[in-house]
Amino acid sequence: MIHKLYNIADSLVAGKLIGENALAAVGNSYEVTLIFIAVAFGCNMGCSVVVSRQFGAKEYSQVKTAVSTAMLMTAVVCLALMTGGLLLGGTLLNMLRTPPELLADSALYLNIYTLGLPFLFFYNVSNGIFSALGDSRTPFLFLALSSSANILIDILFVKFFGMGVAGVAWATFLCQGLSCVLAVFTVFRRMRSLPDDKERARLFSGPLLRQIVVIAVPSALQQSFVSVGNLIIQGLINGFGSGVMAGYSAAVKLNNLVITSFTTLANGISNYTAQNIGAGRQERVREGLKAGLKMVWTLCVPFFALYFFAGETFVRFFMDDPTAPALSAGVLFLRILSPFYFVVAAKLAADGVLRGAGLMRPFMIATFTDLLLRVALAALLSRTSLGSAGIWTAWPVGWIVATVLSLLFYRKAFPK
Repeated sequence: MIHKLYNIADSLVAGKLIGENALAAVGNSYEVTLIFIAVAFGCNMGCSVVVSRQFGAKEYSQVKTAVSTAMLMTAVVCLALMTGGLLLGGTLLNMLRTPPELLADSALYLNIYTLGLPFLFFYNVSNGIFSALGDSRTPFLFLALSSSANILIDILFVKFFGMGVAGVAWATFLCQGLSCVLAVFTVFRRMRSLPDDKERARLFSGPLLRQIVVIAVPSALQQSFVSVGNLIIQGLINGFGSGVMAGYSAAVKLNNLVITSFTTLANGISNYTAQNIGAGRQERVREGLKAGLKMVWTLCVPFFALYFFAGETFVRFFMDDPTAPALSAGVLFLRILSPFYFVVAAKLAADGVLRGAGLMRPFMIATFTDLLLRVALAALLSRTSLGSAGIWTAWPVGWIVATVLSLLFYRKAFPK
């Protein structure tokens, strides 16, 4: 969730203190960074589920070995993505049909973000470890500290140092670094505090790496393909001009805040499922899903009410003097999507159970169905008289179909 808060802060400062084009540039680059975030999320989930199983079984030496194995894997993956990002970032932005007036700022933001990938990856893996150990308080404290600092440094670099888009990018770089160092340091302290078993912990384990990869790769692929779908949709949006781009950039940040909140709760359901399977208490999985659904649906109510009835106010947070196309696009996006938060929340909760149980095939089927429907309908409807509104309409259709599939897969895996 922390990277979403960073981007919201960057977008707010860019839109308010630099201008609408800066907001559009940051939003445009963000669609590329979502690919990096997707892979980091996969590393997070792979580590989290495997550590949860070992922790639930009270195999503490295996917990330590799984953590060090995940860290080594993450270092290799991160290095490969940094290299690819720095070499191919400009090409991706051109493929998105980025308007010429936004290309330089988009590339600048993306390159600085890519340099900070080690912070993004190791923070995400550390966060997954905290969740596996049943500790949500520590990552929340790091989140509160770094996200608050990010807003202050954004304003300092942009308003007082006049650094423009580079200022918000370097602010994110520094604050991600702070949260990463604190998180990794705390993780290794926790590992030292765990009791030793008869079997000594090792630095690396091939079998545990395979277990991590079985969860991490499908999770990363799922998120990566969703990000690729978002890139295609961003390319469609870019064809409607910088005004619609800016409005979408503001509204999608607000939407992502909701989806990330649901995903965070779903990750907790994954860890709960994995811990109980590791402890041989599979009958508790259904109880976990019921409790998770109550939480996510409770969270849906205020988000729906605020976005549907006061969407214009929230979109204006990102721009001092928005143009009519920007304001109209952002408000309509929120009004079309927000009633369906109750639907996508149920899907993500069911996905959490499937992922925690290691049932990655049905998890992937439901996700790809959502993605393919969303991209295909967005491409089709954007060419009709609906225009950009046709793109927004594609979201709920994908959510509804994918939710039905996820719930059916869950019922099959965990019959009453």
